Amino acid sequence: MKRLSIFFFALLLIATGCQSSEDGSSPAPTPSASFTGADGEVRLMTLNPGHFHAGLVQKYSYPQVDSVVHVYAPDAQEVETHLALINRFNTRDEAPTNWVEEVYRGDDYLEKMLEDKPGNVMVVAGNNARKIEYIQRAVDAGLNVLADKPMVIHPDQFATLKATLEAADAGGLLVYDIMTERNEITSILQKELSQIPALFGELVPGTVEEPAISKESVHYFSKQVAGAPLVRPPWFFDVDQQGEAIVDVSTHLVDLILWEVFPEEPIDYQDATNGIDVLTARSWATEMTPAQFRHVTQSSGYPNYLLPDVDADSTLHVAANGEFVFAVRGVHGKVSVRWGYENPTGGDTHYSIMRGTQANLVIRQDAPQEYKATLYVEPTEAADPLVLEAALQRALSSIDSQYAGLRAIPAEGGWEIVIPEEYKEGHEEHFTRVTEQYLRYLVDGELPEWERTNLLTKYYITTQAYQQSR
Repeated sequence: MKRLSIFFFALLLIATGCQSSEDGSSPAPTPSASFTGADGEVRLMTLNPGHFHAGLVQKYSYPQVDSVVHVYAPDAQEVETHLALINRFNTRDEAPTNWVEEVYRGDDYLEKMLEDKPGNVMVVAGNNARKIEYIQRAVDAGLNVLADKPMVIHPDQFATLKATLEAADAGGLLVYDIMTERNEITSILQKELSQIPALFGELVPGTVEEPAISKESVHYFSKQVAGAPLVRPPWFFDVDQQGEAIVDVSTHLVDLILWEVFPEEPIDYQDATNGIDVLTARSWATEMTPAQFRHVTQSSGYPNYLLPDVDADSTLHVAANGEFVFAVRGVHGKVSVRWGYENPTGGDTHYSIMRGTQANLVIRQDAPQEYKATLYVEPTEAADPLVLEAALQRALSSIDSQYAGLRAIPAEGGWEIVIPEEYKEGHEEHFTRVTEQYLRYLVDGELPEWERTNLLTKYYITTQAYQQSR
């Protein structure tokens, strides 16, 4: 009798799952697994890895993650580049990994992954044209998702993202994007010191011309990753596949602004009291010669889809630059992203300022800093430098239990914060930190409210900026 009851209960669940909800929407997806933190319980599937960020998720091993990773991709050079990167991780001398890549190649890679479903977490980083489709289809199939930014590159995709996140919530699934920059120690300390009123004072609201907080970065097409020259696919330079900078790298910078100014506070873009508004926005192009394009892509020439962006001199114009100012709760933030071809004297550069009534917290990463992010504390005109110096020493002592060994030394306009080397992890290591955080969230069974709410708000801001820049 007990077995019969279980049988009929199972039939009832199946029947219920096949019905649509009253409003005609699809039923909530069934989670592919719940997580306890046990060894090997997370099984990764990597979909169409067209960007090296997909490989950096696997730069190190995790006890919670099974060593067998299933890859589904078109039969193209990009998957071979991805596998070569994983092989470098497996064969390096120090801390080699032991990943086993099971690869399916074919144009039906998405359908094949959903049919096989050998894992419970989909990792996606690559061509962004179909990314939101991949995420939506994965959630519909009951899969968790760890996605590289950006999740959406056009305003008309935002509604799909919103519906997908709601479906994930209803189904107990975790959809998370890889926000590596929160693990940069200078950004962490900029945030921490801004929370100490005796040093920082209060955050000024700012204006369009002089925002309360600015994040500006310059990147380069030609660079090295994991010790080897980076080969970018030709589609990386097509804004309909990669996305413009205003919706791509700016995702990181908007995320940092929300994370620093409103720590662990959910900021709902639909709540009018938050006053979210994009005030100014613009985008412009970076020029590339045919020789530069051939060097960075290892291809013979421009593909047809790029020809509309090629002028009479064969110069490619890539809409790779963008900036905008937005306001949240009266606080003005500025985001600026620029791309060049190559920096012959160093790497990417970064500038950030957080303005307080007592002090400004400034991050500089340029030639004077040897292209290493460096944090400065600079008194405002309203502050007494001697009083502020004492407040700075007390502030560093107050966070010594978390960040031991910090020192302040005199610098032009204020003080430089000297940070022990043990805290200075590189960009590639930040992918490991994000993955570790995601694994913890899987065990928790949910994202914190602020993470889930601000993820959607972040993409609302970037897509609104894209729209306004037109």
